[in-house]
Amino acid sequence: MGFRSERGPVLIAVMLTTGLVAIDSTIIATAVPSIVESVGGFAQFPWLFSIYLLAQAVTVPVYGKLADVFGRKPVMMAGIGLFLLGSILAGAAWSMGALIAFRAVQGLGAGAIQPMSLTIVGDLYSLKERAKVQGYMASVWAMSAVIGPTLGGVFAEYVSWRWIFFVNIPLCLLAGAMIMRGFTEQVQRSKPRIDYAGAVTLTAALTLLILGLLEGGQAWSWGSPQSIGVFAAGVVLLVVFVLVERRAADPVVPLQLLRVRLIVATCLVAACVGAILLGLTSYVPTYVQVALGTGPLIAGFALAALTLGWPLSASQSGRLYLRLGMRVTALIGGVIVVGGTLLLLPLDQGSSVLHVAITCFVIGFGMGFTAAPTLIAAQAAVDWQQRGVVTAANMFFRSLGSAVGVAVFGAVVNGRLGTATVDGHVPPGPLTDAVHLVFLGTVAVAVLMLVAVACMPRDRATPAVAPVPAEAQPVATAD
Repeated sequence: MGFRSERGPVLIAVMLTTGLVAIDSTIIATAVPSIVESVGGFAQFPWLFSIYLLAQAVTVPVYGKLADVFGRKPVMMAGIGLFLLGSILAGAAWSMGALIAFRAVQGLGAGAIQPMSLTIVGDLYSLKERAKVQGYMASVWAMSAVIGPTLGGVFAEYVSWRWIFFVNIPLCLLAGAMIMRGFTEQVQRSKPRIDYAGAVTLTAALTLLILGLLEGGQAWSWGSPQSIGVFAAGVVLLVVFVLVERRAADPVVPLQLLRVRLIVATCLVAACVGAILLGLTSYVPTYVQVALGTGPLIAGFALAALTLGWPLSASQSGRLYLRLGMRVTALIGGVIVVGGTLLLLPLDQGSSVLHVAITCFVIGFGMGFTAAPTLIAAQAAVDWQQRGVVTAANMFFRSLGSAVGVAVFGAVVNGRLGTATVDGHVPPGPLTDAVHLVFLGTVAVAVLMLVAVACMPRDRATPAVAPVPAEAQPVATAD
């Protein structure tokens, strides 16, 4: 495709910004007591997590379309700028309400950074190279899962919780400078026809639906008038969005893509990946600490095994899919994931931490063989002008799966625990029973993911890649 060889600085910058987004989703977890002590608002602190995920998820499809119209670089730089602005404001926040609002600004930036990172990788690297690079990207998420909570605790205890956000300033500036210098893309400029009505309607609809999923069972009970009203309004706006897109000259989400079997299957896989990851991330550490009686550090290492297996297999998946094809490789990964989730079922109060860690490692190992090939297959199925939308759709469905997973698993656990809590603490026995239901749900989602992979069309050993128009080929350069 005529790429030059100076791609290292761009990849490093992309990995750095991806790490910032990943770390900031977990870094405040261990600093919440310090934040509440400083600015108050204990009852509102869950919104620090929810608003970040919400702002990130609802804007991903819009950013994907903008990247296909204006190019990846301006959207990526806008995302870094918003993330930087949100970090500065959050570090200077004077109240919990202000901090929540500034976390939303961070989320708006993260919504651009996450899909643009993977899209730029798809642009710069060949099909053969992409699996190895996806392994690098997965390793960033792996390290972030361990570094985030630890770093947050260190800042909160020894410096100030505000440095959780201020530390992003030099890193954002460095990443932005590297992308400005190293990444050049030649995009055919034409007068864009922006689908403002579609973008606004989609954002509003997704905001209401994800808000209902995140806050259902927490801010309001399931089945309450508030819950029904939020979901009903979201569904109505989603219907309006479909009608708007059918008439739009240049829709923000081309509906014809949703009729492509491969795209639909890979998006469903992404949703299942998000649900499994959030289910395990939310409840494995709690289970290990309460039911097995360990400390936070040991619980963190048990969960880290999940993220260690992922990059290991993702980096090797290219060798498999170049020989066997995307679908077969993803099927192998799906079978491993199902097997790993089945290993969760025997876990009880007498289990060992090693058993938990091995189980998490197996699940993560299977994920690397599933998530990376399905995303690459979706990117390879379209040309340059649609790659941003397709990548953004994959990321959005993963975020949506995470939101659904958090809502459903949380409702199941809360329903099972009932009045079992004593002075805010949950006894090991009832907690083990409740988490077992989460593990059962994880098995069901893993099976659904395997079915989605099986629905992918058969491919050749080396899938055909749609040609990139010469006038739109991105080029990595170094000044």
